Amino acid sequence: MASDPTASDDARGPIVDPVAGGVPVVRWTRGVPIEDEARRQLANAARLPIVFRHVAAMPDVHFGIGATVGSVIPTVRAIIPAAVGVDIGCGMIATRTSLVADDLPDNLASLRSAIERAVPHGRAPKGRDPGAWQDVPGAVDNAWATLEPEFTDLCRDHPKLAKTNHRVHLGTLGTGNHFIEVCLDETDTVWFMLHSGSRGVGNAIGTMFIELARRDAERRQVNLPDRDLAYFEEGSRHFADYVRAVGWAQRYAALNRDLMMRRVLEAAHTVLRRRFESRQEAVNCHHNYVQRERHFGEEIWITRKGALSARPGELGIIPGSMGARSYIVRGKGNPDSFHSCSHGAGRVMSRGEAKRRFTLADHRAATEGVECRKDKDVIDETPAAYKASMR
Repeated sequence: MASDPTASDDARGPIVDPVAGGVPVVRWTRGVPIEDEARRQLANAARLPIVFRHVAAMPDVHFGIGATVGSVIPTVRAIIPAAVGVDIGCGMIATRTSLVADDLPDNLASLRSAIERAVPHGRAPKGRDPGAWQDVPGAVDNAWATLEPEFTDLCRDHPKLAKTNHRVHLGTLGTGNHFIEVCLDETDTVWFMLHSGSRGVGNAIGTMFIELARRDAERRQVNLPDRDLAYFEEGSRHFADYVRAVGWAQRYAALNRDLMMRRVLEAAHTVLRRRFESRQEAVNCHHNYVQRERHFGEEIWITRKGALSARPGELGIIPGSMGARSYIVRGKGNPDSFHSCSHGAGRVMSRGEAKRRFTLADHRAATEGVECRKDKDVIDETPAAYKASMR
């Protein structure tokens, strides 16, 4: 591939879309449908004066809030809070075990039930929150103690953060497309894998700073193609606070996944009643985050919204849908993607559309042979709602 993506558009390389008044959009989407709304979002981001070189779009790109999910936005001396999003630090963790397929029971319902008991998850419309700890375990309290001092400092400047479910959500899964999975690799080795992020406190941090960025843009009378693309420039009033808060949320997310994985392994030991060893292979690989990196000779901010770091040799995880395989991958370090790759299957429709279009019978047929929930509350996550929907 040419080092300048705008110089080549052959069948093996990315597609390059010039953007009037902005940098190009470089996308790895040959043969993959992209909604018109997502194309507009990519072009809007490319028109921002802070964007460096080009915007990169991954194969699973789809419409999001402000910025597309499945995009990599490089910026110079500025960050777009809505491009990071509200599920700050959302990502994956995977553990390979010494178990093999024959070590698992024929019926996985008991293992699934044990994992569901071990890790709080879900949402209740009223009353008790099933996705929060009612009695916080000692291990979670010990972990929270490592995060609390910096969080206390954040709350001095932003008191509303103190009212979030920060401590009782640590070590919990959440809802939506967050999941815990037991799977086999090509050698029939058993893996445990999970997907989650910074939970309620990360949502509160993201929401608060997105609104502050909007107000800041209005005050400065910045002409934006989309108000959700408001950004903080280095040295501005809220920039340093946001960097500190988003960094903390990303550490919270990594610790959250680590705590849950420990609980999952403990549950598996209880049900399987046999000794086994485990080793984390791809640890805390965020796919909704921002950090400083060096690309094309420049120090810039890289925001991956639904994208995974894929530096040379770096391990990562690309999960599938409820009916598709997940993949442990190793980065090739493609410079034109800013050393990034896709982060999942990629939605082809909204959650509301999935609920309207598919029935329970559709969902049960699509997940036949998979031990998972098969009720109306997961229709929005049915395999056909995703681009990679079949095993």
